[in-house]
Amino acid sequence: MSANDREHLKIFGCSAGLHLAREMCNHLELPIGGGKATRFPDGEIIVKLEEDVRGRDCYIVQSTCEPVNDNLMELLIWIDCLRRASARRITTVIPYFGYARQDRKDEGRVPITAKLVANLITAAGADRVLCLDLHAAQIQGFFDIPVDHLSAAPVIAEHFLEQRDGFGRIAVVSPDVGNVKVANMYADLLECDLAIIDKRRHNGDQVTVKNLIGEVEGCTVLMFDDLVSTAGTMCEAAKLVMERGAVDVVCAATHGVFVGMALERIQNSPISRMVVTDTISCEGRCDVIKDQLVELSVGKLLGEAIHRIHHDQSISAMFRTIVGTKR
Repeated sequence: MSANDREHLKIFGCSAGLHLAREMCNHLELPIGGGKATRFPDGEIIVKLEEDVRGRDCYIVQSTCEPVNDNLMELLIWIDCLRRASARRITTVIPYFGYARQDRKDEGRVPITAKLVANLITAAGADRVLCLDLHAAQIQGFFDIPVDHLSAAPVIAEHFLEQRDGFGRIAVVSPDVGNVKVANMYADLLECDLAIIDKRRHNGDQVTVKNLIGEVEGCTVLMFDDLVSTAGTMCEAAKLVMERGAVDVVCAATHGVFVGMALERIQNSPISRMVVTDTISCEGRCDVIKDQLVELSVGKLLGEAIHRIHHDQSISAMFRTIVGTKR
């Protein structure tokens, strides 16, 4: 980074994004932006900037994970604070975008909350949004401002290519039909067979795995998804492939949401390794599965994207050999 960049590029971290903001700043050799969010006794949030941002290109990092509403509100207040402090451009870096699964009306009299959240971020004063592996890629169209949609595939793929020889014979399994494109990309990358699981979701917590299309007997099964929430899909799929003759199951996801009984399910499942990125920090909340968990960093990936945005360079050039987004 040049001295000019250090003067004009500022990266700030919210409560659920501070760990990533620090990694991004380390990659870019920048000091992290000075500012903090505190709470009044009644729970209200106030943000105070500790340095001048007038005319500067500012990036605010926040995953809207649990507690979703608190983290979302904090992000909106940060945006408003930067706007009123006369930042030239405000880019919200949202590694994990909460409410992404409420992206359509799948029954009568329900909201499209992902669109509402997009409207709130825009109304608060954001000029640009940077997201990582949205649950539904069409959410980009919910924003009336530019959206850069990144994929964690390069980070995850690098990890599995390094481990490739230790797996023996492998098969990539898509845990549901909607994830086939991503699974096929990993199968091509790892030069192995692809299998698909047919599942039925009854509600937010109950999943029934029906059939397996393809062969996994004698294979180490690798499963990839954009997120693991209750872990119902992954764990039921792992049981099914083991019943069909798989010798081991390794799962990977960009976002380790891990809510409800997720950690207990993973602990008691045939999954030997759960690979996630640090879009949502696992520190202090995943000790139950610490022997199965591998956490990869996306800080360098996000830092490189910010460098390219700041210098008006192509983002898509980072992903020319990777498909990596769920459709």
